[in-house]
Amino acid sequence: MENLLERDEDYTVFIRKIKEKSGIDLAQYKEAQMKRRLTTLRLKHGYNTFVAFYDAMMKDKVLFYEFLDRMTINVSEFWRNPNRWDVLRTNILPTLHKTNPRLKLWSAACSTGEEPYSLAMILAEAGLLRSVQIHATDIDDGALQRAKDALYQERSLKEVPPNYVERYFTKQGDYYHVKPELIQSIQFKKQNLLEDTFDSQYDLIICRNVMIYFTEEAKSKLYHKFAKALRPGGVLFVGSTEQIFTPAQYSLESSETFFYRKK
Repeated sequence: MENLLERDEDYTVFIRKIKEKSGIDLAQYKEAQMKRRLTTLRLKHGYNTFVAFYDAMMKDKVLFYEFLDRMTINVSEFWRNPNRWDVLRTNILPTLHKTNPRLKLWSAACSTGEEPYSLAMILAEAGLLRSVQIHATDIDDGALQRAKDALYQERSLKEVPPNYVERYFTKQGDYYHVKPELIQSIQFKKQNLLEDTFDSQYDLIICRNVMIYFTEEAKSKLYHKFAKALRPGGVLFVGSTEQIFTPAQYSLESSETFFYRKK
């Protein structure tokens, strides 16, 4: 029992220190998942306690970035769940564009960039890329840098329509590089979704496969923040395991499956 209490206290102190240092509140993530994930990382590097692991991270920036990478689960691909992107392309974006010719769009928790670049390709195909704002944010500096580098392995492109691959990528050895017109259309920025304030008057916010890692309280807080950041009629696009069962409490209503419109 004593060892269990010591382990709990060790993780509690770790959470407090991380929040004080970085503003990241691990208490708002599902504890069992997060603790298991970070324990694997800690043991991999040979640290017996979370406090010792924290001290090591403060001296080693590479280790801290690896912690961020493990914490945020940077698993992404272009056109994830292709049928949902088809709905975005054929229904959601044209409807939004009718009410606002200069769309303001945000890819929240954009990871390594596949999501905002997928959005930029759709807009380019529709001839709208030059008349929109695309913001893309993430908490992980390393992921953001990879997004800005815009260099991807072939497996990340498996769902991208072949004509899009030909038009919007340049093959470089074993990698594919996003063409400059798309890179230049996106403003990448570091952001902590749970703690930072959001910009407003967005026509579309995409936040997919992120909510599943948060506690119910953190999810509710974020849905309220997203709804406030949308203009009336704006749309929130969530992941395929993140259906909002009572959207009305956030002033949202279901538009299409996994798309929610602000009332």
